[in-house]
Amino acid sequence: MIASPWFYRLSLVTAVLALCVVVLGAYVRLNDAGLGCPDWPGCYGHLTVPQSPAAVAAANAAYPKQPVEPAKGWKEMIHRYFAGTLGLLILALAIFAWRRRKAAGQPVVLPLVLVALVIFQALLGMWTVTWQLKPAIVLAHLLGGMAIVSLLWWQVLRAGRLGMRSGGLVARHWLKAALALGLVLVVAQIALGGWTSSNYAALACNQFPACHNGQIWPDNVNFEEAFVLWRGLGINYEGGVLDAPARVAIHLTHRVGAVIVAVFTLGLAIALWRWVPGRAANWSAGVLALVVCVQFALGVSNVLLSLPLPVAVAHNAVAALLLLTFVTLNHLIRPVRES
Repeated sequence: MIASPWFYRLSLVTAVLALCVVVLGAYVRLNDAGLGCPDWPGCYGHLTVPQSPAAVAAANAAYPKQPVEPAKGWKEMIHRYFAGTLGLLILALAIFAWRRRKAAGQPVVLPLVLVALVIFQALLGMWTVTWQLKPAIVLAHLLGGMAIVSLLWWQVLRAGRLGMRSGGLVARHWLKAALALGLVLVVAQIALGGWTSSNYAALACNQFPACHNGQIWPDNVNFEEAFVLWRGLGINYEGGVLDAPARVAIHLTHRVGAVIVAVFTLGLAIALWRWVPGRAANWSAGVLALVVCVQFALGVSNVLLSLPLPVAVAHNAVAALLLLTFVTLNHLIRPVRES
């Protein structure tokens, strides 16, 4: 049986909001507004950005190294407002699911897992600010957001039995493994992208397909420093702390990952189109090919156009869409058990 229509609808609204929060978080990060409010959960001790001259003066006195910048502060606080609303909706879903836990077809475990995850995500948001944009925490915060979006979308797909009336994807021995591997590869590439962004390495290479000075793989790369996850506390990471060779190493690793994901995804799309019967397979092949090609083009554009904000935000958004595409395909090949 299908879950309650209200649970399904609320899950859908929450999943859409979660995607918006992830994209808005990317916008805040790419605007260098991650420390627009140096405390948490308020902003200089207020629920909004300080505005009156007296409030601004008091905030500047309390945080002399991080004076009030209203534009950045509002970007950060709007992101927090959206994230807070998302947390309340996830809590509402969990309460709804628990109250109907004996009803046939009602998911219970996943809504409760999402509550725990969003609480941990809030802690990561706090540490992102209080630990001054520490890359490992910024990366974990990004992955946490992507996990929440993915799990909410999985909940929507399973609760609504979406695509199951047409039979889903025709099972093949290789297809389940391929779709699971594709999901893992995309998550790994998103992690590399988050590490690239949090270490300000997106423009470490300013050419394509070369890195810089016509060299595809420069000699001065430093992988030893590039992937140190923990450098202690008390360091302000805004603007990055790595030297150029380490940033180049991060950037090149992200490029290699992009090629691997693109080749794998396009190969999977061709395999779906040629060897898996049914309209679902044809549609899946087309969507996979389209999304991965758009994502690759956005990545190249970021380099060649020196990271314009709309393109950089779109790159984050399409990464989330590619992830959700693989989540959807994994749903389509796994029939929902009837309760």
